[in-house]
Amino acid sequence: MSSLELTLICKVFKPGYKPPSQSGSGPPSKISTAAMAGIVAGATFATLLIVGIFWWNCCYKLDDEISDVLFGDEFQNGMELRKFSLVQIAKITNNFNGEKLGEGGFGVVYKGYLKDLDTYVAVKRISKASKQGIKEYASEVKIISQLRHKNLVKLIGQCHEKGELILVYELMANGSLDSHLFKGKTLLTWEVRFKIVQDLASALFYLHEEGDHC
Repeated sequence: MSSLELTLICKVFKPGYKPPSQSGSGPPSKISTAAMAGIVAGATFATLLIVGIFWWNCCYKLDDEISDVLFGDEFQNGMELRKFSLVQIAKITNNFNGEKLGEGGFGVVYKGYLKDLDTYVAVKRISKASKQGIKEYASEVKIISQLRHKNLVKLIGQCHEKGELILVYELMANGSLDSHLFKGKTLLTWEVRFKIVQDLASALFYLHEEGDHC
């Protein structure tokens, strides 16, 4: 068996000897105010640069993913849908400060006004935090944009820009059906209820028989 030999070198000082300082012989120097300001400014700039690059990559990656889903050849064929810019959407919704019509897991719906058509619209802004946002957006654009029935809400247009996913629908000014059935001050007559059932049946029949994109 071989032995392992270690050689240790020890320092021995004479009595009264003071070893030199590890940091040098002179007194510690103070960092000037200008140097400190430069360090802080540099660190701040580096942090902002990293955040900016991260945001840029996220937004453009999202736009690329949306483009891949939405703008394939098979998707574009036969699609008649207006494309809005983010600036136009901001004008329609008063920069998203208008009346909120609803809010859910996929996003927020705002009331807006489309000047060129002289009509109010419902603007659905998909939440960026929703993992299903892109899929829902693509599905609604691909399917609902091709449906044409008097009892189905019309999808007027869409916007995807700078990471935003937005859908513009015609506005149903009279509210939802359940608000009239269960929350109204007066009960609906049976004649009105029967007409509602007929309209619903007509829309369902269209989706089943003619809506081959669903």
